[in-house]
Amino acid sequence: MGIDYGQLHDPNADYTMRELSEETMELTRSRGETRDVSITDVQTTMIDGNFPWTLVRVYTDAGVTGTGEAYWGAGVPELIERMRPFLIGENPLDIDRLYEHLVQKMSGEGSIAGVTVTAISGIEIALHDVAGKILDVPAYQLLGGKYRDAVRVYCDCHTEDEADPEACATEAERVIEELGYSALKFDLDVPGGRETDRANRHLTDSQIDHKAEIVRTVTERVGDRADVAFDCHWSFSVGSAKRLARAVEECDIWWLEDPVPPENIDVQREVSRVTTTPIAAGENVYRKHGQRRLIEDQAIDIVAPDLPKVGGMRETRKIADLADSFYIPVAMHNVASPVATMAGAHVGAAIPNVLAVEYHSYELGWWEDLVEETVIDNGMIEMNERAGLGITLDLDTVAEHMVTGETLFDPA
Repeated sequence: MGIDYGQLHDPNADYTMRELSEETMELTRSRGETRDVSITDVQTTMIDGNFPWTLVRVYTDAGVTGTGEAYWGAGVPELIERMRPFLIGENPLDIDRLYEHLVQKMSGEGSIAGVTVTAISGIEIALHDVAGKILDVPAYQLLGGKYRDAVRVYCDCHTEDEADPEACATEAERVIEELGYSALKFDLDVPGGRETDRANRHLTDSQIDHKAEIVRTVTERVGDRADVAFDCHWSFSVGSAKRLARAVEECDIWWLEDPVPPENIDVQREVSRVTTTPIAAGENVYRKHGQRRLIEDQAIDIVAPDLPKVGGMRETRKIADLADSFYIPVAMHNVASPVATMAGAHVGAAIPNVLAVEYHSYELGWWEDLVEETVIDNGMIEMNERAGLGITLDLDTVAEHMVTGETLFDPA
């Protein structure tokens, strides 16, 4: 409401100073009542997707329910049930405080890494959905607003014979032309060439040649129609990773992902520094503390946190902020349902340095049926003004695809 301040002294004006003051006080009271809300319950249901997705719901006495998702892992629902008493009666708007509260309370269960962080991540995402709905703003607004109206999605692609370069290239063209993606990823930890002892992580020259042929064939067929990344799944020794990275330097490769195991940052840095091929890593590192050395030592060219695994939405935002101070972009690893995928999009909208969010379920025909809204359209996730995560679970689809023995959570 615009105010003509000249009317404040006009006895014939529609509003007097007292009336305006009373109106402001009433608005303040109503907002205060909106913020006076408590958590009443936390429930989980596990979905049998191409991964076992753990969906999390936070219920409140305001009748507002938030939905989140935890990365799959044995014991995650049990850990969330263990955390439930620490959340009942708390204000869901205090996201940061509750996150740290859970980290502290669950320290005995190992809350600096592993499935405990994953479980906390699912709750944290649900809290963003609750808070956005209570305050009637999209979740990206809780993270500082948006840099972009749409977030790019990269499609993790597969073929019946993933070791066949021509089959990979054909699938790449199909995904571009039929599904509308301009960003793709293929696996490189596939058999091919003269195999030796796979346990020692060493690649023979013929194995290097085979993997390089996959990269060349796909990138040449795709041309400038799409960016293409390649995932090694932490499979190779430092020497083999260096040789492979150098062998594909002439190709137009978006990034080479996880060529070495994630534990040794010094080795990760060594691989990145000897090649012009961009190196990405980060999906198996937890919280901002775990990602810190990867970023500060500039051991990677692209950081790839997995949002429902690394600590949630605000933790991913903190990782992105740290990466941005070193001019490192973010490509979010993601094997999730539409719930955590949308959470990733909200973070991607709110940070300056996002490249894309992964989509790992294009072969799963009912993935998009889990929610009522369209999530991915033509390789992009469009942001909108819907409150919270902006999605509504289709409980019939959830019930149809629950893991055997699971119980559907309350519909509210």
